[in-house]
Amino acid sequence: MQRTLREVRPMLTLALPIVIGQLSQMLIGITDSVMIGRTGAVPLAASSFGGSVFGVFYVLGIGLMTPVAVFVAHARGAGEESECGEYLRHGLALALAFGALETIGLGVMATQLHRFGQPPEVLAIVIPYFLLIAGSITPVLVYLALRQFAEALGRPWMPMAVMLGGVALNAGLNWIFIYGHWGAPAMGLTGAGVATLIARVVAAAVIFAWVWNDPRLRAALPSRWLAPLSGRRLREMLRLGLPAAGMLLFESGAFAAAAVMMGWLGAVPLAAHQIAITCAATTFMFLLGLSMAAGMQISAAAGAGERERLRPIGYAALGSGGVIAAVCMSGFLLGGNRIAGWFVPDAAVVTLAAQLLVVAGLFQFFDGGQVIGAALLRGLKDVKVPVAITFVAYWIFAIGLGFWLGFGRELGAVGVWAGLATGLAFAAFFLALRFRRLTR
Repeated sequence: MQRTLREVRPMLTLALPIVIGQLSQMLIGITDSVMIGRTGAVPLAASSFGGSVFGVFYVLGIGLMTPVAVFVAHARGAGEESECGEYLRHGLALALAFGALETIGLGVMATQLHRFGQPPEVLAIVIPYFLLIAGSITPVLVYLALRQFAEALGRPWMPMAVMLGGVALNAGLNWIFIYGHWGAPAMGLTGAGVATLIARVVAAAVIFAWVWNDPRLRAALPSRWLAPLSGRRLREMLRLGLPAAGMLLFESGAFAAAAVMMGWLGAVPLAAHQIAITCAATTFMFLLGLSMAAGMQISAAAGAGERERLRPIGYAALGSGGVIAAVCMSGFLLGGNRIAGWFVPDAAVVTLAAQLLVVAGLFQFFDGGQVIGAALLRGLKDVKVPVAITFVAYWIFAIGLGFWLGFGRELGAVGVWAGLATGLAFAAFFLALRFRRLTR
C-alpha cells in the first residue's frame, strides 16, 4: 500500500497539465455545441452526426500517435536521449502519412453520409461542416505527436497552454463565423467548421515552434530531420500503434454507431445524445489524462528495469481514477437538467438529455477503468489481447445489447446508452485482470 501511495503524487503531478490540455481540447467541442445549439436543434443534431463520423477517424489517428509517448518515455527511462528525437521524427512522418490518407477517406465518406439513414434536415446541412473538420485531421495528428513527445520528456505545461489558447481562438472564431460578426456572413454550422479548422492549424504551428526553440527539448530533437527513415522504428511503432488504433476504433465506432441509432429515433434523441456524449466525453478527459500519465510512468519504469514499480503505478492510477469517477458521477446525477439546459432551450431535448446523463454518470467508473487499463497495458507494449477484449466489449456487448434494448425492448435512447455502459464494464474488468496477470 505504501508503495502505491508513493506513486500517486508524481502521477498526479504529471497528469494535471495533461488533463487540463485534454479538457481544453474538449472545450472546443463544448463551445461548438453550445454556440451551434443556439441556432436550433437541427444544426446541433447535424454537428452530432458529422462529429461522430469524424470522431472514428480522429481516434484512429490518436491510436497511431500513441507509440510516440510510449517509446519516448521508454527511451527516457533507459537514458537513451538520442532515441527520443528519432521516435519523434518517425512519429511526425506517420502523422503526415496517415493524415493524408485519413483526409482522403473522410472526403470519400462525405459522399456517402446519406447511407446512414439520418433525418433529411440533418443531411441537408452537414456536408460543408464535415468537409471542413475533415481538413483538420493532419494538423491534429502533428499536434498530438509533438505534445506526446514533450509530455513524455516531462514538459506538459506548454502543450496545455497551447490547447487553452486554441479554445479561446475557436470560441472567438465561432462568434464571428456562426453568427456573422465583424463583417463575416452568418454561416451557422458551416462557420463552426471554419473556426475548428483554423484553430487546429494554429495550435499545430505554435507547438512545433515551441518544441523547436525550447532549450530543454532541443537536446532531444533529431540531429538529422531529413535522414532516411528507419524501417525497424516504423515497424516498432506500427506494431504498437495499429492495435492501439484498433482498440480506440472499436470504442469510438461503438459510440458512433450509437449516434447513428439515435438518428433513427429522430432529431430530438440525436440532439440529446450530442449533449450527453459531450458532457460524458468532457469528464472522461480527467480519466484519459490520468491514464496517459500512468502509461508514461509504466513505460519509463519498464525502460529503467524497475519491475517492482509496475503494480503500484497501476493500482495508484486505478484508485485515483475511481475517486475522479465518483465526483463526476455525482455531478451528472445531481445536475442533469441544469447541465442540459446550458446547451439548448428545447424542452424535449433537455428532458431526454438529462435522462441520458443519469446513465452516463453510472458508467463513469467503467469508462475510467477501461481507459486506464488499456494505457497500462500499452505502457507494457501489450496490445494483442486488449484488442480482442475491446472488440468483444464494444461490438458484441455495447452495440448488440444497445440495439436490442433500444429497439427490441423499445427503451429508445436510454436503452442504447445502457448497452454502452455494459460494454465499458466488460472492458474495464478484463483489461484490469490482464494487467494484474502480466505484473505477477
